Amino acid sequence: MSPPRRALIAVTSAQATLFQGKETTGLFISEALHPFKVLTAAGFEVDLASETGSYTPDWLSQQPDFLSGEDLTIWNDTNSDFRKKLDNMPRAADVDGARYGVFYASAGHAALIDYPTATNLQRIASQVWANGGVVSSVCHGPAIFHGVVDLATNEPLIKGKAITGFTTEAEVTMGIMAELRAWNSPMVEELAEKLGATHTSALLAFGTTSTLLMAVWSAVRTRRVQLRLPAPWLRCLRHSEEDGMVFLSRFPLSRCI
Repeated sequence: MSPPRRALIAVTSAQATLFQGKETTGLFISEALHPFKVLTAAGFEVDLASETGSYTPDWLSQQPDFLSGEDLTIWNDTNSDFRKKLDNMPRAADVDGARYGVFYASAGHAALIDYPTATNLQRIASQVWANGGVVSSVCHGPAIFHGVVDLATNEPLIKGKAITGFTTEAEVTMGIMAELRAWNSPMVEELAEKLGATHTSALLAFGTTSTLLMAVWSAVRTRRVQLRLPAPWLRCLRHSEEDGMVFLSRFPLSRCI
């Protein structure tokens, strides 16, 4: 029997301040909105859920470089299908994982806080995998894999697999590593190593992505420019991994292009 054509988008319930209390991190809006749109267009019924049934929008995800056009219209319309499902999403404890053929962990830095101990979201992901479905994440979303297991072996689902996600290098480049360490949660790369997975990231011809990321980040933080990156650079920033039915994406910066 084929997995159900129904998808669950996991959302972080956590919130925290960054940049010395100046900004608030939570759900990175487009990391939930974009898959919602794509999956809905493909004929899937799409639901959202968080561990507590609540969410806080990430400040950066609401900036024009990351939320504009149709996406901004959908976000501002509290009667849009996306907002109605997001604003009224259930607690993960009340969700039956057997109903879904796709599990997707959206993110935002705050996911590092609650995803590692989000046992009900992890239960759903494990069940989707056991039923032959797709388990996926983006950016800081791999933090969910801390407790996601292959029910056939009781081993970590990503053990022995290649994954990707937001890099430790990028956290340092953003200047927030000390604040993230205060959360007492592992970075994505550290979690991958702990669980026996191989973490990969994109490389530019002149080295790692840190130089380009620094330029991008400086522009966004100071709100000096609306970003428009050449396509070859965009392809270098985007990076994904597929290992079996586990799909992960590192840094979907395409949303600001």
